[in-house]
Amino acid sequence: MNKKRKKKFLNTNFVLFLAGRMISDVGSSVQMVTMPLYILDIGGSAATIGMFSFLTLLPALVIYPFAGVIGDRMNRKKIMVGTDLMSAGAILALGFISYGGFMRISLLLIVQTVISLLNGLFEPATRGMLPGLVAKEELTQSNSAVASMRSLGILLGPVIGTILYANFGITMVFLMNGLSFLLSGASEMMIQYVYVKQQRIAGMKGIVSDLQEGIAFIMKNNIIRNMCYFFLVIYFVVQPIFGVIVPLLFKTHLHYLDTQYGYLQTIIILGALLGSVAVGVLFGKGEKIIKSFKIGSGLLLGSMLMFSILLFPRSITVLGNDTILYFALLAGILGLFSLANILLSVPMQIYIQRQTPDEYMSRVFSLVSMISRGGMPLGALAYGMALEWVNVHLVVLTAVLLMIVICHIFIKSHSSI
Repeated sequence: MNKKRKKKFLNTNFVLFLAGRMISDVGSSVQMVTMPLYILDIGGSAATIGMFSFLTLLPALVIYPFAGVIGDRMNRKKIMVGTDLMSAGAILALGFISYGGFMRISLLLIVQTVISLLNGLFEPATRGMLPGLVAKEELTQSNSAVASMRSLGILLGPVIGTILYANFGITMVFLMNGLSFLLSGASEMMIQYVYVKQQRIAGMKGIVSDLQEGIAFIMKNNIIRNMCYFFLVIYFVVQPIFGVIVPLLFKTHLHYLDTQYGYLQTIIILGALLGSVAVGVLFGKGEKIIKSFKIGSGLLLGSMLMFSILLFPRSITVLGNDTILYFALLAGILGLFSLANILLSVPMQIYIQRQTPDEYMSRVFSLVSMISRGGMPLGALAYGMALEWVNVHLVVLTAVLLMIVICHIFIKSHSSI
């Protein structure tokens, strides 16, 4: 039985699926980690970074519901390949534009909007496709493997990205990311995926009907519905800390090199990698997922509190803003922070995959993503504006207090899951 499971877990299609995700994640991480630095270097501000993060997320969220319908109506493999190839074209075009010296922040924001839309089409198809590649009893280990490989891919990005940016400029960053999407698309082409066409109502009436079915499924499942609300707050409060506060902290409060920023990002992703492995090892045998939620919430709140203390001006004065000690403390805390996020997010994916029929899979994941991730662009904007008026340590401390309340309410209400 164990050999049979191992064989299924390591099947060729699943390996190709993992390889494609990892390759594109390396390229995306290389680009995303350098964008805040590049925006600040060409005259942008915290508000500009917030806007970039906003446009990285919002278009995908807007298209998610329709992407879910498309993912349940069309061949998910073709959607993945097509969006990867189009993303490659858009990013390589940025490379040629920057090489010619025509890059502008406004153009960067426009292209990022296009990339976000393509990503919005890609994600629901990917989430819906995974349960068709592995056995249902292997979903926990498979999701753990996907999260681990994605983290490993993203782990390589910060070091590679900062080295490329520091030595060759932004053009080389765009070139590498574009090529990564081309390779990812090639890997996905080789997946042998069985597409079963469902009989559905055609036209706009059918699309509306499919959306209504997906919404009704979520609203009838109290746990999935409440998970959406819980992660809406999580993404609003927590994610902008990585995308807005950390790069701003490095550029305005600390005296470290850009390469050290890359090392910090690597440690953050290493925390996510460890969290992914922990989910598979500790929670892969049918345990209640609330156990992972409790551990993740405790680590999240503890690391956020330590991070806010580390940001106090007194802490920076005592520890120094360019010392190995401060960097080690900052990296360790953010690594725990990242680990906690994985212990919260992966169990949610597993629960939804177990509870959702295949014909609803893309729609449910797209709607859950739209609701829960809706907090990310709003949070990025809110943090960007708040940091123009309020000290960074007070902003994070306020976030900690809010998260204590939210985590307590959710865990108390769902202790049986």
